[in-house]
Amino acid sequence: MKRNIDVVVISDVHLGTYGCKAKELLAYLQSINPKKIILNGDIIDIWSFKKSYFPESHLQIIRYILTLSEQGIPIIYITGNHDELLRKFSTMNFGHIVLTDKYLLKQENKVSWIFHGDVFDASIQHSKWIAKLGGWGYDKLIQFNYCINVCLEFFGKERYSLSKKIKNSVKKAVKHINDFEQTAAELAIENNYDNVICGHIHQPQLRKIKTDKGNCVYMNSGDWIENLSSLEFTNNKWSIFYFDEHKEELMTSFEEIEFNDSIDELIFSILNQK
Repeated sequence: MKRNIDVVVISDVHLGTYGCKAKELLAYLQSINPKKIILNGDIIDIWSFKKSYFPESHLQIIRYILTLSEQGIPIIYITGNHDELLRKFSTMNFGHIVLTDKYLLKQENKVSWIFHGDVFDASIQHSKWIAKLGGWGYDKLIQFNYCINVCLEFFGKERYSLSKKIKNSVKKAVKHINDFEQTAAELAIENNYDNVICGHIHQPQLRKIKTDKGNCVYMNSGDWIENLSSLEFTNNKWSIFYFDEHKEELMTSFEEIEFNDSIDELIFSILNQK
């Protein structure tokens, strides 16, 4: 039975890269019945897009989301840096799909400010080639990590995340994450928002941040490369969902879906405009 959810926030899927866990994401999407879906940037990795690598499982994510929109479920697609090509179309409506750069989610007496978060990244704003090089290196690290985990699982060992280890052990990386969260929260407080929701740094988080000017709840939906996480709002409460905590149940009920292929040419024609 599908879980009823008021709002789900997903970011940093990076469709079109080797690290993307598309099959797991599709299993997750099949398990929920959301009233609204917010895609908070870097869903399609247009930076890394190659027609030679865009597997069926990645296409199925796009088709499934389009199917949900056809069923009347509102889809809010917020652009990120890896899918910034789509920013030329902001703000536009395509049926039940809204394409935008930021979004205000109003729930009773609270307002959540939602945006991807790359605006805080100086390397993207001033030296895009450095950011793209970093993205290429990250993708290669994920591929290497995949090979390591295949070997570990063969010998009955637990999976290991090299990128998580680097993020958690390198002081500069930890500081970058903390600065990102603090900056987002301070801006939200200055604008009298109750919550601020970001993606971009692939670091799931839900915590209250206080400053001299007030407080707000900072949230990050994580990613679908390492953490396989999302934000869910139901029963008037936000929470972080981790796929790995429900993996056995979700993959057992996962079903392959057959879609009409007529949308594929449109998808590739848009991606090839980069």
